[in-house]
Amino acid sequence: MIRVLLADDQSLVRAGFRALLDAQTDIEVAGEAADGEEAVRRVRALRPDVVLMDIRMPLLDGLAATRRITADEALAQVRVVMLTTFELDEYVFEAIRSGASGFLVKDTEPDELLRAVRAVVAGDALLSPGVTRRLIAEFAARSKEPAPMDELSRLTEREREVMALVGIGLSNEEIARRLVVSPLTAKTHVSRAMVKLGARDRAQLVVLAYESGLVRPGWLG
Repeated sequence: MIRVLLADDQSLVRAGFRALLDAQTDIEVAGEAADGEEAVRRVRALRPDVVLMDIRMPLLDGLAATRRITADEALAQVRVVMLTTFELDEYVFEAIRSGASGFLVKDTEPDELLRAVRAVVAGDALLSPGVTRRLIAEFAARSKEPAPMDELSRLTEREREVMALVGIGLSNEEIARRLVVSPLTAKTHVSRAMVKLGARDRAQLVVLAYESGLVRPGWLG
């Protein structure tokens, strides 16, 4: 059973998400929070698998709450998904750097929300290719001159190649086609790169690809 915490200051939004999620046989709403402070407390108490976190909330915004959650080693298995009204919300970029596993727009289709919750628990990418590429472009525009990252030496040549392709926004299926391997093989290489670099998820692998200089601005084509 996938346990989800809903963090949003609008009770109507929480009620809508709860009705959808509780109707699934493999998902349950473990709790709710109306502000960021409460969200952090509830996450520590309930240890949900996924937190659907609104970016704009009183007392403590979703971005700050996410930083507290992802910085807590005891909560390493908790995945945070940011909720936003606009795909290009100015906070999304910082949310990913803060450890969020991705983001969804609030008016996303119900089926897409359910797929997203299940995907993030499985460790898969939560950002659509189009949104990923826009996010990467934003990261590239803001990124500083990359610093050498010794950790990259832990990767095999193929793992570095796969990490670079993740960094430009390709899905496992697209990587598989590019390298002429199976999607399972591509996913295995991605997973091994994440483990070796200590990346929580695919979104952080993208950030590391840019911060290390493995991928540079202008590679998006």
